[in-house]
Amino acid sequence: MRGWWQDLTDLVLPADCAGCGAPRTALCPRCRATLDAGVPRRVRPVPEPAGLPVVNAVAPYAAEVRALLLAHKERGALLLAGVLGTALAGAVRVGLGDGGAGSVAGAGAPGGGPVLLVPVPSSRWAVRARGHDPVRRMALAAAGELRRTGTPARVAAVLRQRRAVADQAGLDARRRLENLAGALEVSPGGGRLLGSGRVVLVDDLMTTGASLAEAARALREAAVSRREGGSAVYEAITREGREERRIGVRGKRREWVHGAPEKTAPNVLGRVLHAAVIAAPRDSFEINRN
Repeated sequence: MRGWWQDLTDLVLPADCAGCGAPRTALCPRCRATLDAGVPRRVRPVPEPAGLPVVNAVAPYAAEVRALLLAHKERGALLLAGVLGTALAGAVRVGLGDGGAGSVAGAGAPGGGPVLLVPVPSSRWAVRARGHDPVRRMALAAAGELRRTGTPARVAAVLRQRRAVADQAGLDARRRLENLAGALEVSPGGGRLLGSGRVVLVDDLMTTGASLAEAARALREAAVSRREGGSAVYEAITREGREERRIGVRGKRREWVHGAPEKTAPNVLGRVLHAAVIAAPRDSFEINRN
């Protein structure tokens, strides 16, 4: 866990660039330009889990971008939160239709309201081990950047884990979905907050889409519970919107089906749900499906 002296050292002593290792700078101009020059685009993993929101990412998860995210998340390079938050804000703007590819009309909440950045939560043990919550820290920086450029925004950290999950590292797409299915929930009172603005899920990285799909499911469940006064309705209308659907074939063989999220998951939030991340696998940028 980081101590206060480590945070102070980060501010006082020069460090090597977290992206490329260039000496005496926490972030060199070339690595900063890699993020600044990124044009957020829609990304879609293969297979694509049902219920996945519309995700926009800044850059492929490779080279300097990968190194920057790992330095911020695992090595506590807190000075990177600002530049990562600025990049994340760009992906948020694109998703909400404030310019760029992936724009969707009518993304605003009824009556307007601020942009609500909802971080995908880390497990408590991971936050303790790292000494900070990297996604929430980036979300706060992104909200500040959005406000600075004229978009009302705030962080709504309303998601939490309601059961323990295994470490996702080493799990394939199917096992990640199974591991996270039903693991998240909206904290008490969070549902009312979500109705006050335009909700955007945020995370540092999308790989298989399992975390974002589960987070979206939890938000939809909270929306239905708030409107209908319970969860029974949710169970009836979102069975097809789970991360994966199992289809029996004549009682013998079962196969896994991944559906397009817009078609399989009911839009119970009253608008298209968007998500923004810093990075995603390179091949997820190359998919363009109607």
